[in-house]
Amino acid sequence: MPVNIARSMVSIKTRGLVKKFGDLVALDRIDLDINPGELFFLLGPSGCGKTTLLRSIAGFHIPEEGKILFDDDDVTDLPPHKRGTAMMFQSYALWPHLNVFKNVAFGLEEKKIPKDKITRQVDEALDMVQMGGLGSRKINQLSGGQQQRVALARALVVRPRCLMLDEPLSNLDAKLRIEMRTEIRRICKEFGLTAIYVTHDQKEALSIADRMAILDQGRFAQIGPPEDIYRNPTSKLVASFIGETNFIPATIAGKVDGNFRVKSNFGEFVGRLTGFDQEPANSTKVCLSIRPECLSLDDTGCDQNSIKGSLVESVYLGEIAQYSLETDSEKIRISELNPRRVIRDSGQTFFAKADTEDVVILPAR
Repeated sequence: MPVNIARSMVSIKTRGLVKKFGDLVALDRIDLDINPGELFFLLGPSGCGKTTLLRSIAGFHIPEEGKILFDDDDVTDLPPHKRGTAMMFQSYALWPHLNVFKNVAFGLEEKKIPKDKITRQVDEALDMVQMGGLGSRKINQLSGGQQQRVALARALVVRPRCLMLDEPLSNLDAKLRIEMRTEIRRICKEFGLTAIYVTHDQKEALSIADRMAILDQGRFAQIGPPEDIYRNPTSKLVASFIGETNFIPATIAGKVDGNFRVKSNFGEFVGRLTGFDQEPANSTKVCLSIRPECLSLDDTGCDQNSIKGSLVESVYLGEIAQYSLETDSEKIRISELNPRRVIRDSGQTFFAKADTEDVVILPAR
């Protein structure tokens, strides 16, 4: 019978968190609420503060200001080993001279846990990551995916209150990354773990996160479920960081049935607002975000939501066909899922069309 390794599902809060490195403000008054049992992702460009936030919550950085709460317990000044967290790093940090069992048992042995209890907990942890019966294997006899499972078992064996993951799959090939990210979500959900996960891989975050936060220069740009952030970005930074998009400068020209009409160099569009504190007035400069997969190629245009251009590139990738349409001012990217045929008519004029709900109107900044 599987054993619930977590002590209990824990909520995590930060209030007014500030972390500096010299004159650099890495975290700028961060307020965050992570629900018990939630798989929460931190994303953003390099240097945005995501790893600093993770390491601060884990106890490896002490903030200059603010509080970190596990449930209602203030852990701000506690060292990592007293917070009840476990950390998985980008490097597996496995000891090659120890076998699988000894690698997983190391933390328990350091705590002077009785041997029979160590054996039981290690066996349980290895079973959870589908490595049962492989305790006697040497590390150099394992594949990359198996080594990652051992590192995960070592983090889980101490029965943490919270699991911290810092780019844990970046050293694996694409197929193994897909397999392991599914496995990590299964384990977190099956055993009731609260987890915080730092990654650069947007597909990784979109596929398994309950919620995610995009950081920019030590502050949150947006927090929400993956589908909400992808479909409803509130800024150009978020729209460009999560997936691909086409940006088109435009100005507000009025309202149409609850949506907004805008004018651009490509003509008139009707779309929906995101990211505005208040309704923009006519002539306000804005930016349209249209995802490549939301555009379709056609031989004929229409009065709205249509971009005329010359086909300059076609790329077939099996499950997707990618096109590049050149206009007078820029190139527009189009993606067609499950293409029945690939358009190869380079130089021919086409029209890229979008539905109103797929035209996202963002602040111009």
